[in-house]
Amino acid sequence: MIPPFLQARDKVALVSPSGHIEEKYIEGAIKVLFEWGLQPIVGKFARGEFGRYSGTVEQRVSDFQEALNNPEIKAILCTRGGYGLMQIIDFIDFTEFEINPKWIIGYSDITVLHAAATNLDVVSMHAGMAKQVTELPADSTILSNYKQILFGKLPSYTVAPHPLNRKGTVQGEVIGGNLSVLYGLRGTHFDMDGYQKILFIEDIGEKPYHIDRMIHNLKMGNILESIDGLIVGQFTDYEEDPLMGKTVYELIADAVAEYDYPVCFNFPAGHIDSNVPLLIGATARFTVDNEVILKY
Repeated sequence: MIPPFLQARDKVALVSPSGHIEEKYIEGAIKVLFEWGLQPIVGKFARGEFGRYSGTVEQRVSDFQEALNNPEIKAILCTRGGYGLMQIIDFIDFTEFEINPKWIIGYSDITVLHAAATNLDVVSMHAGMAKQVTELPADSTILSNYKQILFGKLPSYTVAPHPLNRKGTVQGEVIGGNLSVLYGLRGTHFDMDGYQKILFIEDIGEKPYHIDRMIHNLKMGNILESIDGLIVGQFTDYEEDPLMGKTVYELIADAVAEYDYPVCFNFPAGHIDSNVPLLIGATARFTVDNEVILKY
């Protein structure tokens, strides 16, 4: 189910369910949302700081639950990722959200919320948070896509080919997000169902052997066997390990070599400025040929 698209004057909650964020990025996101004709509503504890978090478990749950339950709030923009949602996800009640779904926006640690929404058959938006919304030029293609999606125009992306790509065309539901977070959800009631899905993965700051371990977990758990397509996004802030004998992308390619579905590498989504918005839980047509096309 796709949540209702936004209209002028709709209210958007800014909440910080994970890490602490600098005030300037909240103020920057507020400015952009106002420019888009929306009404930003900042959570009570969104500006807080409690160690690496924006607040205590109780405070973060309170802010997110209020935004989830308030019928006037039409979208929830998580201000940043970091870490923290694993601590609170089991305390969040999604009953009202199932009845009246709304947009949940963010990436990285927010993958926990994407997983929860996907398991409730509600589409969410894997996209930049307060820092990216603040710092991207107002006329950037990324921000334009971001706004267009929220107001009802679904995206289509064309990406340059990569030597490790495997050709093919499929149509299916896009799932996934941050690989480390997905790995942390394995064996829980927020675990993914890969059957006939298009899996998207990205990560930041992970050693190549960590990434290899997580990929093989997905393989041994039959996720890589069951999916119909794989989108490998950006893996950033790490150094290739010559002792592994292969690059991170090559390790992933090896792990899926026995399957015949389309695979693309270097998709422009992840911890980068040009992080294109993806609709998690929505059906898309995925074509890998002389170029890569992902069309919702």
